[in-house]
Amino acid sequence: MSPPATEAHFTRLALVLLAGGQSQRFGGPKLLAPLAGKPLALHAAEMLAALPFANRYAVVGPHVPDLFALGFQCVPLQPEGAPQARSLALGVAAAQAGGARAVLVALADMPLVPEAHIHALAAHFDGGRIATSADGITMPPAIFGAQHFAALTALDGDRGGAARLKGAPTVALDPHLALDVDRPEDLARAAALFGR
Repeated sequence: MSPPATEAHFTRLALVLLAGGQSQRFGGPKLLAPLAGKPLALHAAEMLAALPFANRYAVVGPHVPDLFALGFQCVPLQPEGAPQARSLALGVAAAQAGGARAVLVALADMPLVPEAHIHALAAHFDGGRIATSADGITMPPAIFGAQHFAALTALDGDRGGAARLKGAPTVALDPHLALDVDRPEDLARAAALFGR
């Protein structure tokens, strides 16, 4: 296990939390769904808010907990219901306008990612890009340097930044902790993992 990232590793990063999804596969506003005593989105948001990022941005839909109270600058997803790439583009654009030189992109529906993993990503970031890998899949959380901002803000569709992560160096994460809550059964799996 690598040593924790220092404050200097984080203060060069802006955080972009994507919390604007449509929850179509979940059947309701999943980010408000209760998990271990609080709304789903607050698990990722509170863990990330405790880290010393230079700035924190959250791209939000209409059904999210109060992320402003955690120190996030909230960017409404426009148009409402737009695909993930639009959320990412808006978040990166806000961070760029705020003077960011790199962004860590995280998803509000990944409640089990541990703080230690975010430390590892920040410590290994070399200025280009770095992502998470689980079961051979490259995914967020991921960090992108400023040279990727133009491509990220031009993204379209529902694939988010997946294309921009192809070939990126990665930090491994236990697949159980990489759980992305898309369906009610995923929330049940998350609750069982919290129970352990």
